[in-house]
Formats: sequence, C-alpha cells, structure tokens
Amino acid sequence: MIETSADTIIAISTPLARGGLGIVRLSGDRALSIARRLFRPRRIPWREIPARSLILGDVYDFQRKELIDEAYLAYLPGPGSYTREKTVEITCHGSPVVLEEVVRLGIRAGARHAHPGEFTLRAYLRGRIDILQAEAVNDLISAVSLQQAKISLGQVRGRLSGIIDELRRQVIRLLSQVEASIEFPEEGLRLSPRPMAKSLNCVISTLERLVSSYERGKTLAEGVTLAIAGKANVGKSTLFNALLNEDRAIVSPYPGTTRDFLRERIKIKESLFNLIDMAGLERPSHPIEKEGIKRGEELASRADGILIILDSSRPEGQADLNLIRKFKDKKAILLFNKSDLPQKMDKPKCQALSRELPRLEISALKGTNLEMLKAMIHATFVTPETKEEEVILHLRQKLLLEQVLGLLQRALSLLKQGHSEEIWAEEIRRALPLIGHLTGEIKVDEIMENIFSRFCVGK
Repeated sequence: MIETSADTIIAISTPLARGGLGIVRLSGDRALSIARRLFRPRRIPWREIPARSLILGDVYDFQRKELIDEAYLAYLPGPGSYTREKTVEITCHGSPVVLEEVVRLGIRAGARHAHPGEFTLRAYLRGRIDILQAEAVNDLISAVSLQQAKISLGQVRGRLSGIIDELRRQVIRLLSQVEASIEFPEEGLRLSPRPMAKSLNCVISTLERLVSSYERGKTLAEGVTLAIAGKANVGKSTLFNALLNEDRAIVSPYPGTTRDFLRERIKIKESLFNLIDMAGLERPSHPIEKEGIKRGEELASRADGILIILDSSRPEGQADLNLIRKFKDKKAILLFNKSDLPQKMDKPKCQALSRELPRLEISALKGTNLEMLKAMIHATFVTPETKEEEVILHLRQKLLLEQVLGLLQRALSLLKQGHSEEIWAEEIRRALPLIGHLTGEIKVDEIMENIFSRFCVGK
C-alpha cells in the first residue's frame, strides 16, 4: 500500500541524467526547516525569504561543513503549492551526483524519500486534483506525441473531470425526480415517461461518445500495432527496415531468415505505430520457424492492423490468396511489393478477394511510394481527430464508463417497457458509485496504488 503519512518527503523531480539544471523537491510540514539545514541564502537572511521567488544560495553539507553546489531555492507555502503542503524546490546544476547528494542531505536532515507518484498522491488526497487529473499528469509526462500532450494538459486542467461532474449532476437530478415521485405521490409529482427517457438518452449519448473515444485514446497513448504479414522472402524485413529508416532486421535472399518477430516504434504525423516484422506465414522448413509462424499468427490476430505484403514479381500462389482471405475482414492494406522488377502477379485476381482494402504498389528496396504508404497507414489506422470531443486514454476509465452506460441503458429499457419507477430507478442508483470510482471521489486503495505506482519518483 502506498504510504500516505504526514512525513516530509524529498525526491529528484527532473530526469536523473546530465543536464544544465536539476530540481530536488521537498513537501511537508518540515520542508522549510529541513531546507534551512542544507541551503544557505547569499544575500538575505532566512527569516526574510519571500514565498514564490527564486533565492540564490549554496547547498551546504551540514555534517562535513563544506559547500556542494550553488543553487536557487523556491519556497511555496500551502495550500497554494502542488501538494497543498509547504513545498521547497532546490534548483542545482544538473549533475546526478550533486542531485543525489542533495537528497541524501535532506534525508539526513529528517525527510523521507518519496515513493513513486507520492507528490501527486498528496495533491489528490488533499483535494487539489481528482483521480482523472492525476492520471492526466502522468500521461502528460509520458506523452509520445504533441497531440496526446495537448489532450493530457486539458485533462490536467479538469476538462474531462468537468464532463464527468456534469454527468453526475444529471444522474443525481434524474434520481432526485424519481425519488420525489416515489416518496410523495400525493403531491402530484408523478413523472411522465417521455421527458425522463429524453433525459436518460442525453446522458447515454454523452457516455457513448466517451466510450467510443477510447480507440483513439489508445492509439495516442500506446500506439497502433501493425503486423507485416506475408510469405517468406516477399520483402517483409526490407519494408520493416525501410519504414524505420535503419537496418534493424536481417535481410537475405534465402527464405526463413526471420524465425521469430521484431518489434519497433515509428511515428507518422504525430501518431505512434508499433511495427512488427514476423516470420513468413507459410509451411515451415524448421521447428524453430514453425514456432515463429505460430507466434506471428497470434500477433497478427491481436494487431490493430495488418500490412499484407505480396511479391508481385512472382505469380500469385495459393498461400498468397489464403493470406488475403484470412485478413480481408480486418483493418489492412494490401501491398504489391517489388514493383521495380518485371510484374508477373495477377493483381486484379488478388484485388477481387479484397475489394474493401486499400492497396498500393511499392518497392521496399528502392523506396518507391514509401511516403505514400506512410500517408495511407495514417489514414487507414488512425481515427480522425475531432477537436470538440474529449478523449479517454485509460482502460480503467473506459471500463467504468461502460458499466455506467450499461446500467443507464437498462434503466431506459425498463422505463420504455412500462416497469415501475422503483425498478428502473434502482439501475440509476447503482450507476452513481461507479461515477465516484471514476473521479476518485470514492477512494479504493487498490486502484490508487495501481495508478500512482506508475508515476516516476519526484512527481
């Protein structure tokens, strides 16, 4: 369980690597008194140190009586700090050795080393942010694209929290009307089914949009997994290398060179793709190759999309046709490779098996149509951006929203079937605690530990 005591905590808040500057953060009731022991301001006495200003001074080893580094100190009193506690940030030169020594001095002076995410955990526990905002803080830190960073920043500022809070108010309003109708029938508060159904539909519509946005959110946060599928020696590894712009996979004219799979990341137009180069999907000539093919088929079945690659310099075989049939109902692009060689494949025959799939002639070796392929990959596998909609980035959020959606859909169905208010109102009541779990209003230790343990130390 993550510790939530009132100890004063300390940690390095910048990456532990060489750089111009590095920051050590203290948070807790004793932050300022501990900082007094290891920092000496140069021009003003401690009693005159102003809040929220940078003060030049020196980091001092109070045991060895020697200077460690020159630095700046900033004092942020609570509740106006990130954690809503007294906070001190010491900015030193970005040497890992110096930063680690500052932390050691702080611990000797009475601080405790922070756990991963403990600064943000304290911000959550003290009501500065909710769980959705806390998750967005980590998303912003680990963003792999500017687009994801912008979405995460909006959620840090409470945009998603505001939408969920409004949904909660609407559900409470619905439930209040139903409860009043049940408890005080003599007051003429009986509900008309039509306006209640309309209100439920409004909430359900918002929930459906949020749930459906997860596909795009997953793409932004984790990337789209693309498997390159084809027979042996059709140019899968050559295409893999060409898209990466480096010789990552071994390329050979002999079939069966790739017996396992390789996975690398590429970025196309701010979107991340997890590219997989697999063994040729055909009859194996070696037990190891057989295992590689088995793994490749499993990866292809789980992948978000497939690049089906054919060798158009050879006549199509049954294995080529079977491959197209196998993946024609999945998101895929059909690629006729080796366009730089004399063409022998019956392309119309292959295209007839996959009329819905986008297709392109390429030469992975020569780079022909490679930029066109990248544009096609982005257009085919990335959900178009919609500025007006919020995007869900976490499976936890999606699953809770789906549960709320299911309960409200059931309530609407029971309402339309003519069931009594007591019956369908119970479904609405069950939805409210789930919304509380979503924002962290209802605290669950296991969920909190899982969320904050993914943070870096110092945030």
